[in-house]
Amino acid sequence: MHDVVILNALVLDGRDRPGRVLDVAISGERIQALGELAGQPAREVRDGSGLVLAPGFIDVHTHDDTMVIRRPQQLPKLSQGVTTVVVGNCGISAAPVRLRGEPPDPLNLLGPAAVFGYPTFAAYRAAVEQARPGVNVAALVGHTALRSNHLDDLQRAATPAEIAAMRLELRESLAAGALGLSSGLAYASAAAAPTAEVVELAAELDAVGGLYATHLRSEFAAVHEALDEALDIGRQARAPVVVSHFKCAGVDNWGRAPELLGALEQAAHRQPVGCDCYPYAASSSTLDLRQVTDRHRITITWSTPHPDCGGRDLAAIAADWGLDLQEAARRLQPAGAVYYGMSEADVQLILAHPLSMIGSDGLPEDPFPHPRLWGAFPRVLGHFSRDLGLFPLHTAVHKMTGLSAARFGLSGRGLIEPGAQADLVLFDPRRIRDVADFSDPQRPAEGIHAVWVNGRLAYVPDQAIGERHGRFLPRAGDLRHGFPRPA
Repeated sequence: MHDVVILNALVLDGRDRPGRVLDVAISGERIQALGELAGQPAREVRDGSGLVLAPGFIDVHTHDDTMVIRRPQQLPKLSQGVTTVVVGNCGISAAPVRLRGEPPDPLNLLGPAAVFGYPTFAAYRAAVEQARPGVNVAALVGHTALRSNHLDDLQRAATPAEIAAMRLELRESLAAGALGLSSGLAYASAAAAPTAEVVELAAELDAVGGLYATHLRSEFAAVHEALDEALDIGRQARAPVVVSHFKCAGVDNWGRAPELLGALEQAAHRQPVGCDCYPYAASSSTLDLRQVTDRHRITITWSTPHPDCGGRDLAAIAADWGLDLQEAARRLQPAGAVYYGMSEADVQLILAHPLSMIGSDGLPEDPFPHPRLWGAFPRVLGHFSRDLGLFPLHTAVHKMTGLSAARFGLSGRGLIEPGAQADLVLFDPRRIRDVADFSDPQRPAEGIHAVWVNGRLAYVPDQAIGERHGRFLPRAGDLRHGFPRPA
């Protein structure tokens, strides 16, 4: 007897191809069968007529590192169909971390010092397994996290002895199941690291087939040079490269997406490379004085000294205080912000490119977060695929399932086929849409009917499901195999 049979759904199997109306059976944690299954015995039968059944979405770019333990229900992700998150991006990871005081920027995006309780990657993995979050968790190790463990001053390059210590810690983390190394060279805590420092660390990836994910050193005027640096690190380390939240930031940078995508395409013929992106023309991070400008809107998401300013525009705060933007920003720090500094045309070109995957880059610690935390995946399916026709629905699903699973080596995930893990989402293609917006960012999407994680029902709208069925996903094999060269 099957545990669940879903009848008459349009099955988009995670490959970039049109779907078919099929029945799908779940037994235990896995997909048991596809085909005509009406009448077969099952504990639960669900009618999927008029709905799409897809693999559970894989959010390849998150900062949920501590939240999967602190708030393991993971409603912002499950409510949009996400069943797996990749944490540890942008050089920022919860482990291995041993703080000497409050976390430096940008580690503070994950929370205050009290939430960093994982001095080794193995300890973090054990904590995730004990928490049993609502979603599956795979993890990168952050370059900035390693630097904070071993450098007394993050505004300088690491010494050979410090690099050796970081390499050892990365090696131990990879042995404990880490996917690879991430960097955030745009942040002040890592900007002083020369390319050679990152190359030496990334050299640990070759032996295990680990991956290098990077928030480029610049996403502004020097973005092409920063992309070249990332590709060079990958070549020297013999590691796949994933460029995080690929974008052209800043008004003067608008219109450069074709140039940068062309460079990425050329590189893909020589080395394993890809990128992730989110479906919004606004970014969000800590409040960076270098990004403060009057050429586009900036909204404050949080401020330690002025928490009442969360959700207000920097220009309005500055006007109330009788200060210029720079001085107001200084007074707010440490703080977070949304920057409306991207071109919609560039965003669409990057979203549509075959090398791009979908990642939310959501910041769950923010009291007033960017709406991508709750709405990124339904926005791709509804606004960009259905409403704008940017790409077919099966391509949209592929970019958040099969492609993502292949890139990150998430074996048995991202596809609907017999024997695969039953991470599934059932949604209405006519109704699915993101409801969260910049004025009210913490709202669940519409059009999601049901989500299963490892074969168990994990989310139904407006219905509390107390049990959680996610697990930690260690690196499985050589991730280079998930980056075939383009024809």
